Order: sequence, then structure tokens, then C-alpha cells
Amino acid sequence: MSLWSPDFPLSPRRSRFFYGWVIVGIATLGVVFSIPGQTMGFSVFTDILMEKLGLTRVQLSTAYCIGTVLSGFTLPWLGRVFDRFGARKMVVGSAIATGLILFYLSGTHLLLEKLTQTFPSVSSTVLAFLLITIGFYLIRASAQGVLTMTSRNAIGKWFDYHRGTALAISGTVTSFAFAIAPKVLYSLIEILDWWGTWLALGIASIGVMAVLGWIFLRDNPEECGLTMDGVAADTPRPKAHADSLTHRDFERKEALSTWAFWVFNLSFSFFALFSTAFTFHILSLGEEFGRDRGEIIGYFLPMAILSVVTNLFCGWISSRTRLKYLLILLNAAALTGVIGTVTLASPLGLVAYVAGNGICGGCFSALSGIVWPRFFGRRHLGAVSGIGMSSMVIASGIGPLLFSLSLSWTQSYSPILWVSALLPALLLLGACWADNPQRQETPTSTLDP
Repeated sequence: MSLWSPDFPLSPRRSRFFYGWVIVGIATLGVVFSIPGQTMGFSVFTDILMEKLGLTRVQLSTAYCIGTVLSGFTLPWLGRVFDRFGARKMVVGSAIATGLILFYLSGTHLLLEKLTQTFPSVSSTVLAFLLITIGFYLIRASAQGVLTMTSRNAIGKWFDYHRGTALAISGTVTSFAFAIAPKVLYSLIEILDWWGTWLALGIASIGVMAVLGWIFLRDNPEECGLTMDGVAADTPRPKAHADSLTHRDFERKEALSTWAFWVFNLSFSFFALFSTAFTFHILSLGEEFGRDRGEIIGYFLPMAILSVVTNLFCGWISSRTRLKYLLILLNAAALTGVIGTVTLASPLGLVAYVAGNGICGGCFSALSGIVWPRFFGRRHLGAVSGIGMSSMVIASGIGPLLFSLSLSWTQSYSPILWVSALLPALLLLGACWADNPQRQETPTSTLDP
């Protein structure tokens, strides 16, 4: 029997409950293990890397931008690879790659010393910039890109009617994991030092995530002799809202020609840009707006609570309404969050900062996993979601650089924050026409309003 057989080393058909819930657990773990490649995981290393590598904030942000944008350009191709090889192989491969890259990152300071001695005529700043840019590129592609995309797509392939609920449960866990990640990483750094922390995370990625992914993850229910949601084909299902019905699979070029794809994609990309930027520069932002380190980091917890509540609500209601209404909520919250950040020094601004970013994060967690399989089907899910993930990754690389340039040129983050408010305002309007393309596949008279 092949090592990649759906029935080895265990058979999902023998499970006493729907195996899709095992997929939810493993996929959720996959997103948690992507934290070292997420901005939330990098934010605590920002000042350390600046000190150890001798880079300025703008130089480090530029390296982060270049590495992230380059990784974003590889994700559309990796999305097609996902369609070919499936979630199981992709999770195992990306978890192993993430571990090896973390080993590399843990030794960048040692590599810099060796290269400086070997090439004394080359500026140490140039060498440090190249080393960390390569590291950013690799970790963003493997962890934030492939591991996250594959884990979310895996859940989308196993559920239909209960997709929103499954993703909401997954999002609840990951929201709390992301919220406590900075404090956990700070504690690990105090115990193991910064390089030891990355080394330990790399060992865990290979020894835990890759192994569990191989044992438990499966690409889709059909290859295991099961059905989506665990419901037999002839079993009556709960009546679904017309907007949640999928009638056919869209190829990538068809998906890209729809208004809905771009409004959802740009909304997700803005969230990636803004959340990455303020997280990457969180300590510096707090300093400008009069919030000390412990206080500004502490606001991640109430944000996470709001994100979880919003995520659960969106997951529950997603099968009962049009997704464009939830997209409107996402952009309204994003706009509130931006305005709250620029007015963070005031009590009302603090409320807007926490509430806006928390609610926006909850909407994003739910919608980013639900919308692509619902709007465009499962057959080309990797190709379609690969474009979406690519856009988000590229945006997440640009955000920190724009913020650091604003601080460098104007000694304040306020100008870029006010400019940032324009995009969610426009997307809030555009979301009003972001209808499900599947609705055009059946007679209008049969559709719910």
C-alpha cells in the first residue's frame, strides 16, 4: 500500500463520526503552525533583527516587502500545484520546508559573520539585507502562503452546508492562537534566546505538523469513499439559501472576470496590508500614540475575543444570507479600525481601534475560507485561491514598507493611516454589487432575494 493511500496509515471510512471534523482539527493546527511566517510571528523579532543584523527600520521593512512580494508571485503557480497533488502532500511539504527555513533564519547572524569575513569588501549591511530578504521570501511562501492556503482549502473541500460552521470553529482557535502568539514568543525568546526560539519552532514544524499532516489529513471526502458534510446523497438536506448553492466549477480565468472576485480579493488584500503593517510596527505605533509596550500588545486579546465572536456569527449566518452583506460589514469595520488607529491616543479612538480591527479580523477569517469554493466551486479551488492568497501576501509585504516610509519621511504614521482609509471606503461601496456568480447559473425566479 502506498504511503499516500487514503487508507494508510488509517482509514477515514472507519471513523465513528464524520472525518471532516478531523480535517478541521488538523487544518486548524496547520494555520497555527504558519505563525512563524505571519506578521504576528515576526513582529516580536523586528527590533531584535534590526539590532543583530545592523539594519534600519526602513531597510528591514524593504527586505520584508521584497521577500513577501516575490513569494506572492509564486503562489498562483503553487495554487495549481495544490490542485494537482492535494492537501495532504502540500501540508507535509510546506511544514517540512517551513522547519528548514526556520533553521536558516535562526543562523542568519552566524551566516552574516562568516560572509563578512569571506567578503570584506562587501558592506555588512548589503549582506545582511540579502540574507534576511531570502529568509523572508522563503518563510512567507512556505508558511504564510502554502501552509495557510492549503489548510483553509482542505476544510472547504470537506464541507458544503456546514462550511461556515467548520471554518468558524477553526477561526476561533486560530484567532486565540494568533492573539497570544506575541506573548508566547516573547516568553520563548527570554528562555531560548531569539535564535533558539526559531530553532525550536523549526523542529516542531517538522516533527509535529508534518507528521500529523501525513497521518490524518486527506484531500477530499470522495477519495475516501465519503461525501461532503458526511451526508448520503439521497438524504434530505436542510434548505439552503440560494446564494450558498454551487451549480458548477469556474476555471481561474472565468473567476478573474467577475466583479465579485475582485471586490472580495481587494478587501482581503487590504486587511492583509493594514493588519500586517500595524502589527509589524506595533511597538513603534504605540510609542507615537502614547501607548506603552505592554499596553499596546495587550490589546490583541480583546481584538481576538471580538474576532472570535464575529467569526462564529459569520460562520453561522453565512449559509443563510448573501456573502456580500458580510463583506460590507468587513469593510465598514476595516474603515473603523483605520480611523481608530490614527486616533489611538483618545479613548474613543482606542475603542474604534479594538472594535474595528477585531470585527474585521473575524469577518476575514470566515469569508476568506468560504467565498472561493462557494462562488467558484472546488475543482479549480487551488488555482482561484492561489490568486487570492498571492494578492494578500503581496499586500502584506507592501504594508510595513509604506508605514515605515511614512515614519521616515514625516516622523509620523498619521499620513499613511489617513490614506489607508480611502480603500475600505471605496470597497464598502463596491461590495454592494459583489453578488455570487453562481446565481447567474439558474433562473432568476428561483433565487431568494
